[in-house]
Amino acid sequence: MPTSDERKPYSGPRRKLLLAFDVGTTYSGISYSILDPGSKPEIHGVHKFPGQVSVGGDAKIPSIMYYDQSGRVRAVGAEAEREGIDIMAEEEKWVKTKWFKLHLRPKKMQFSSGSLTLPPLPLQKTVVEVLSDFLCYLNECAKQYIQEHHPGIGNDVWAKGSEIHYILPHPNGWEGPQRSLMKQAAENACLITGGGPNQLSFVTEGEASLNRCVEKGLINDSIRGWYLDFYSCSNCKALTICVQRLKRGEGMIMVDAGGGTIDMSVYALDPKSAGKWFEEIAQPQYIIKEKFDKKTKCGFRNPQDPYFVQFGTVRDRNPHLHIQAGKLRLEGKDITPFFEPSIDCIIQGVLAQRKSVLRRAVSSVFLVGGFSNNGYLFKRVKDTLEQYGLHVSRPDTLLNKAVADGAIAGVLDRPVRSRISRNAFGVECGIIYDSMLKDHVKRRSQCVEMLSGEMAIPNGFNLLLRKDTQVPETEEFRCSYTRGSRNSQELRVVEKQILCYHGSLSADKYKWMDNDRANYKVACTIRADLTGVPIPRCVNPRGQNYYKVDLDVILIFGATELMAKVAWKEKGREKRRDAEVIYNTEDIADEQGVRGLRLFNEGLSKVTRPNEKQNLFTGDEHIEDAWPRPWVTVGGTKKSGRDQNKKFVASAKPKNPRFIVDSNPWAEPDAEWSWDF
Repeated sequence: MPTSDERKPYSGPRRKLLLAFDVGTTYSGISYSILDPGSKPEIHGVHKFPGQVSVGGDAKIPSIMYYDQSGRVRAVGAEAEREGIDIMAEEEKWVKTKWFKLHLRPKKMQFSSGSLTLPPLPLQKTVVEVLSDFLCYLNECAKQYIQEHHPGIGNDVWAKGSEIHYILPHPNGWEGPQRSLMKQAAENACLITGGGPNQLSFVTEGEASLNRCVEKGLINDSIRGWYLDFYSCSNCKALTICVQRLKRGEGMIMVDAGGGTIDMSVYALDPKSAGKWFEEIAQPQYIIKEKFDKKTKCGFRNPQDPYFVQFGTVRDRNPHLHIQAGKLRLEGKDITPFFEPSIDCIIQGVLAQRKSVLRRAVSSVFLVGGFSNNGYLFKRVKDTLEQYGLHVSRPDTLLNKAVADGAIAGVLDRPVRSRISRNAFGVECGIIYDSMLKDHVKRRSQCVEMLSGEMAIPNGFNLLLRKDTQVPETEEFRCSYTRGSRNSQELRVVEKQILCYHGSLSADKYKWMDNDRANYKVACTIRADLTGVPIPRCVNPRGQNYYKVDLDVILIFGATELMAKVAWKEKGREKRRDAEVIYNTEDIADEQGVRGLRLFNEGLSKVTRPNEKQNLFTGDEHIEDAWPRPWVTVGGTKKSGRDQNKKFVASAKPKNPRFIVDSNPWAEPDAEWSWDF
């Protein structure tokens, strides 16, 4: 887990550009790194944007845009705040858009204050279209800045055929549907193209903040990672205690207080890595807060001091209203209530995060983000949390550039190697009836006949991954299955929904979906083309001909985004193929903001309109999703490290082959699982 000074030279074959766009709720920034073969990568920031009055190391631009009545972008960022722009906008009937990022938020994430109504998107535009316009602008700003500040090299990295790796941070808790729409926006902005050299990846803002702290020297090499050395923290006493506690493997909470959102993540050093990388040890939180004026938010320090808000000219004066020289006088005691909701959210969120960590003690809290610059907020949070035994620190660095820089550092150094599953994941399945099992007997009336002639109970949930499980980024979870059909063409494409369980039932209860049907949500759909995969013809016990295909679906949950593959055996050797991950965007809180778009394919960006009939397959590949189902059986495998072929499934019967699952998390003796994949 190297710091910037310890980073190894880039070993790639050709020059490459890493480019991170931190699209914030209220302000946005850009960081980049030019990777030259044989040279150590360095992280830089874009410190100059069109329309800026001043240029500084913490340069960011407002996340606002103006559109004219024809839908064309007329002003963005600092240009949209220059003097006189409001007059021009009124005369030309331009429409202003801000906070557009929050139209992507998931339905389950509402405003903590419960009082904020988002400004509508302009001119019937979708959130994808607005975000695309903003990304396009950021890309042009980055191109201009890099070409000006890196003569020769800057032109080379933007030349046709060069590779650019874009990184888009997003709030904690945003998942597949949000990333799908962000990817669609990146494609519309021509950042990436199908089959092109450019790449796109995502990172949570909480993880990016941790990456930034690591990159700036959070780990002291002389202690080999078992101590966390925040040498740049503002409180030396707190620093010493933090180091002592974190060397014992205790956790820390990263709080990213931005312009409109607060992200919280809990991390600890992985004890198995000899201090080389971090692991996530609790589900990240994401809190949406109302912003207020940049100067008030960052400049307010002491409730005993007055604060002056500039709104007019020196000739504006009204002593009765406390207005003098165009400034409104506000007493500090009247300003503090504006901070209290955010302070309370941070405090309560930190305490909730600490409580959610069962196997590790959490001893330290680190505040980053532009809002953390505020002295009053930091003091109130620090004083309160220290009463609970937590030591609060604020890295003395450019706090409002932490996310953009950390996004680049995450690609270069990969300090976080495991993450926490936010829900239980699995698939709906039918379970082979067993009269020896009590819960099977209770559901005997529900049994249906499979194509194989066996009886099965529908509405089963086959668990792939438990909630709150710590998953290394490369660990693979497999579902081995056999699917049968009388028509071989129906087996050329497979499509299956991956479900997640949001309820509170214990595992033995949510094994049956009819116990809490409303809390099973579709996380995504896995789709794979099986052209070229062997599909042999077989005969079932009734003498009927059918075709079957034996496959493993491989899911990787530990990366920043879900990945899927299919695998099969051919002449004794395993072969693999990427599978498409399709998300349903009805999870977006502002459905009007995506204008009813439902399905975005992560690989092909396929869109399904809400009124279109959604078949599992098209044309001759359509399969009716009704019982009795084609004969299907399943067993689970888990692939990690040396246990690549370790089976959860123990045996099979030669005449009517199927997997006997006897080590399922809910397994009862000789329980058998089956599903239609």
